[in-house]
Amino acid sequence: MTTRAGTTRTRLLAALALTGLLAVAACGGGGSAGGGTTAPTGEAGGGGSVTQANSLAGTDITVGSKEFTEQLILGQIAVQALKAAGANVEDRTNLVGTPVVRGALQSGEIDMYWEYTGTAWLGPLGNTDPVAGEQAQFDAVKKADEANGITWFAMAGANNAYAIAANPAAAQEFGVSTISDWARLAQENPKAATLCTAAEFPTRNDGLPAVEKTYGFDLPDSDVAVLDFGLVYTSVAARNPCNFAVVFGTDAQVLANKLVVLQDDKQALATYNVAVSMRTETYQAHAAAYEAIFGAIAKELTTQRATELNSKVDIDGETPDEVATEFLTQTKIING
Repeated sequence: MTTRAGTTRTRLLAALALTGLLAVAACGGGGSAGGGTTAPTGEAGGGGSVTQANSLAGTDITVGSKEFTEQLILGQIAVQALKAAGANVEDRTNLVGTPVVRGALQSGEIDMYWEYTGTAWLGPLGNTDPVAGEQAQFDAVKKADEANGITWFAMAGANNAYAIAANPAAAQEFGVSTISDWARLAQENPKAATLCTAAEFPTRNDGLPAVEKTYGFDLPDSDVAVLDFGLVYTSVAARNPCNFAVVFGTDAQVLANKLVVLQDDKQALATYNVAVSMRTETYQAHAAAYEAIFGAIAKELTTQRATELNSKVDIDGETPDEVATEFLTQTKIING
């Protein structure tokens, strides 16, 4: 994926060009912070909030984000956490697209934003192929961006990567919970393994070709339905014309349609874990405090949690700042 721009509903066309937001999976899984992130120093119920324990009083910092739901939530989480720690925060969230927000970071117009590892690696850092494995991909991005004066830390479990999801009834009927199971079904009964997807995924080297090569199958073109992104979820929910679909791991529509995200058990799909990218000069001034605050946040940002946060905005109609406040107070990162 080259950009990850757009809303969670248009990213498959522009970022097909990451939505989550934020259990690591090639679309589901653990929520431990990566990249050497320190553990939170504040404890719920007794020692005060994480932000109180890691004061940034008098620090000036500008926070950016992209313009789609997950990024707006993440941006507000950063803004509110830094303010609670005493920093003077300029809110520059809602910038349009990866090139704009990344350019703002490199020029010093902003000091930090949450970015996806796969987006940076395949986009601004100019690589063609992803690195296999979430931690390995994070480590590669972190090392590569050192030369650009950008420090990566606080990798979350939330992985807003491409994922293969199943209609729940189909998953039960055919006994499918992993992509290996789906590959077996595609070989035995390709008409039952039908796939709905938006444009690009069937031909991208980090898309269906990578899945087919890794898992050793070839889904006939006649069993791949290329649809407008808005139709992908409704089509798989109705099992017409497909039982399986290409989704983003943290998209709220996964929850809304009760889809079963298949485990990428052989790690064929590129990983898009969310992590903090910060100007190294900014980071070094208060590294311990940033590590503690954003490490505590990252620890809570599993794929499931990020999907739920996105759903509160896209399905329930809450605002990103409301959702950010709920998340930070419920996790005791800030005092309620």
